[in-house]
Amino acid sequence: MTTEATTTKIDITRDVTKPENISSKIFDAAYSNEPYSCRVFVINPGSTSTKFAIYHDNNIVWRGIVHHTAEDLKDFHHPIEQLAYRTAAMHQMLRMFDVEMRFDAVIARGGLLHPTPAGVYEVNERIKHDLNTAKMEHVCNLGASMAESLADAVGCKAYIADPEVADDLIPEARLSGIPEIDRKSIFHALNSRAVARRYAKSVNRKYEDLNLIVVHLGGGISVGAHRKGKVIDVNNALNGDGPFTPERAGTVPAHQLVELCFSGKYTEAEIKKLLCGRGGLMAHLGTNNTAEIAARAEAGEEPYKSVLDAMLYSVAKEVGSRFVALKGKCDAIIITGGIAHNEYCVDKIRDWVGYMAPIYVRPGEDELGALAENAVGAVTGTIIPQEYNPAD
Repeated sequence: MTTEATTTKIDITRDVTKPENISSKIFDAAYSNEPYSCRVFVINPGSTSTKFAIYHDNNIVWRGIVHHTAEDLKDFHHPIEQLAYRTAAMHQMLRMFDVEMRFDAVIARGGLLHPTPAGVYEVNERIKHDLNTAKMEHVCNLGASMAESLADAVGCKAYIADPEVADDLIPEARLSGIPEIDRKSIFHALNSRAVARRYAKSVNRKYEDLNLIVVHLGGGISVGAHRKGKVIDVNNALNGDGPFTPERAGTVPAHQLVELCFSGKYTEAEIKKLLCGRGGLMAHLGTNNTAEIAARAEAGEEPYKSVLDAMLYSVAKEVGSRFVALKGKCDAIIITGGIAHNEYCVDKIRDWVGYMAPIYVRPGEDELGALAENAVGAVTGTIIPQEYNPAD
């Protein structure tokens, strides 16, 4: 419903002690004249940018992005050290573009907390502490504190929703064959649950009444079994579990991995990078550009076709595992994420799993929109926020 305005670029020397010294590029969408009941500000920190948006109900009316160059970030050794810098950039951007500081809620990407059930959480001290001291470092851990900073300034509540560690696994999905190693729920919870809810709405059903398999195809790939509104089984899409991906190794033969670890060929850090960052298509083909690989595969060029087809086969096998988790009762298989734009990849998966359930394709991911939907639900009462207070 909105159109993107002319890009304004501001290049200023970085100095985190001066909020006005922020390198930024802003995309300003047209405001809507339609009436609305809820005005929400959304924050999504990424590795090289922070994205922002304003929603009137579930309609985007403004969006902005602050790009963080290598020069901007060179003095930060850990993501959490960027908090003051990114918060200053957010406030400066709002002043720079004279954004009306009136919101009913502020919501941010959840971050790598302790395992917690999926849902909406009001930001509290425990959330901030656990994100600020998290062992798994990622800039998404900055979101809650940034949201609270803005919410405090305007007098509303700050929320997070469906963090990557959202955990509703059934007990059978949690244990591995080694007592010291539990399976962990780390996946694209925000987008996966959002597309599941949207699918349910499109067929006039409730998400909580459906059994779905959601396949998120991106740099990481997660395949989740959604049973009546809870993801009861899903691969750990970050740390080496499930299908291999454009840059992650997925599940590999354990004995051979142990031998590789002690071969002297790789350091511990290099092994971890093979599992997440330089594995998968990157390891085999030297690139993680799936669109380019798919074009070559479609033309029959080797080794691109064999390697990509093997990756897609590994995804299909993961879908089969989730079909078992749902005891064969699956209302739909939803394929989402950036790679879902590619017909070759989608068709290959469809060939393997199409007999299980109808396939619904929703390419890309709309994390800003998903966050807004959760915030609007919390404000209007259709979603009851939970309290984050994990036992550990």
